[in-house]
Order: sequence, then C-alpha cells, then structure tokens
Amino acid sequence: MQEQPPPATVPAKAIQAGEADAQARRRRRRRSRWAWAEASVWTDRMLAALETGVKGGVWFSLIDKVYSPKNLWSAWAKAARNDGAPGVDGITIDRYEKDAEANLKRPSAQLKAGTRTSPRRSGGPTSPRPTARGVRWGLATVGDRTVQGAVRHSIEPIFEKEFAQHSYGFRPGRGCKDALRRVDHLLKGGYRYVVDADLKGYFDSIPHDRLMKQIATRVADGRVLTLIEAFLKTDIMEGLAQWTPMAGAPQGAVLSPLLSNIYLDPLDHRMAGQGYEMVRYADDFVILCETKEQAEAALAEVQWWTARRPG
Repeated sequence: MQEQPPPATVPAKAIQAGEADAQARRRRRRRSRWAWAEASVWTDRMLAALETGVKGGVWFSLIDKVYSPKNLWSAWAKAARNDGAPGVDGITIDRYEKDAEANLKRPSAQLKAGTRTSPRRSGGPTSPRPTARGVRWGLATVGDRTVQGAVRHSIEPIFEKEFAQHSYGFRPGRGCKDALRRVDHLLKGGYRYVVDADLKGYFDSIPHDRLMKQIATRVADGRVLTLIEAFLKTDIMEGLAQWTPMAGAPQGAVLSPLLSNIYLDPLDHRMAGQGYEMVRYADDFVILCETKEQAEAALAEVQWWTARRPG
C-alpha cells in the first residue's frame, strides 16, 4: 500500500486573501481620516495605535519622531511657505534655505544627543499689541520655528483625536466658516439666547505649570516635554531689554495654537458635558441657549472657569 503524503497545513500567520483586502481597506480609510497628519511621523502602525488607544492613554518615545530628518524637512518646508521675518539671529528664510541640509542636520543631531534643550531668544513685537507684560508677540528664529513644527507634527494627532467637536480654531479641516455655519444652524433651531465671550488676554496668562500637566496626561516623553516648556519660557528681547515669560503661549509661535487649544479643551468638554451648545474659535466663543435662564447659568459657569486663572 502506497503511503499518502501528509495533508498540507496553513502557516499560523497566513492571512486569507479576503482578510488581507479588508486590512488594506482599513488602512486606506485610516490614512484618509488622518490625511493631514505628517506621514513621516504617523505611519500606519502609529495611526492604528492612535485609533485603538495606547496603554494608559499616554505616549512614550516621541523624541525620535521629532528629530527625524524627514519630519524636520517637512517642518522646514512649512516654515518656508509661511515666510516671516528673521528672529534675533538675523537669519532669513532665504539665508536658511541656502544651506538647508546642514541647518537641519544640526538640530537633528542635537535633539538626538539631548544637547538641544533651549531655543534661541525671540525678538520683540512686530507690531505693538500691549498686554499686562507689554509684549504679546515673540518672533522665534527660523531654526526654532522648524523645530516647533516638528514637535507639532509629532504630538498634534494625539490631542486632536480628543478635542471637542465645537472647537474650530486652528484645527485641521476646520475653520471660521464651519463655526459660523454651526452658529447659524443653532439659531435656526431655536437657540436664540447667546452668551458672547472673548477671553481677552487669556492666552497671555496661561500658567505654564498647569498647561504642562495637561500635556503630560498624554505625552510622557520627558525630552519632548522639556523642549515644549523651553519654548514657552524662551527669553524675549525688546531693544536692550530681556525677560523670561512666566505665563502664556507666545502669540505667533508655531506651537502656540495647539497649546492654547490643549489648555482650553477641558472647558470645551465641561460645557459640552453640561449640555451647552458652545462654538469656540480660539479665544472667542459663543454659547447658544434656548432660554434666558440657561444663558445666565452658562455665563456663570464660564465666569467660574476663567476666575481660576492667576490674576
């Protein structure tokens, strides 16, 4: 009797053709949802982890994403498109571009080695915008704008995933027109009582310690946190005077819009959790209510929240 060959076995890790197709479709849909995220940082694997959630909701080991040459090149390209005046080092966009490769290798190597912890001083205001401290605008150098952009590329999706739906300012795929459409929809839906708020000077007084604690709830890479805090505390030069800001997110800085949204996100969720229809664009927002009593209660809630900030 002829011996029969053993039956063929399917490798344990083999994937059925249909399953492979389904995985490919999921990857395409995921990439489409996060099309704005920096592809050199947010790979398919990282996006999958972003959507399914990481252990404890906290991200570690992000500094290597910041100093990635591809990420820095992408951040530099955006800085170049935005143009802008030079910082206190006097280096313009055009001058930086002439030796861009060396200029980008330098911060990459420094960040990798852990020797770049403090940014260059920022220049004074490009136009007078007085505040309690006298200066609201600090212009970073081109190199620091690039590094800030690389940091933003690395952390923005982590926070964007959880931002409230009614926040529209400085967010990917959202803008002022979207906010106005939402307000119009609510007005037509019977929300006729409006609390109109403008948190004047609010971003200038954001306490750094509280902001950093909020960032640390999602980012646990100490070197990234140190870098962000260093940008917040960058010395400001105005004429011959120099001072270190103790609060606030520098107006005009690449990271500031994201940091400001992070700081106000708890207010967004607090108001939404209490059933208020709030529409926020940066530090301007409205709360639309159906009754006068609801509007008065909403105003009291906002006043309580804003009173928590240092004077």
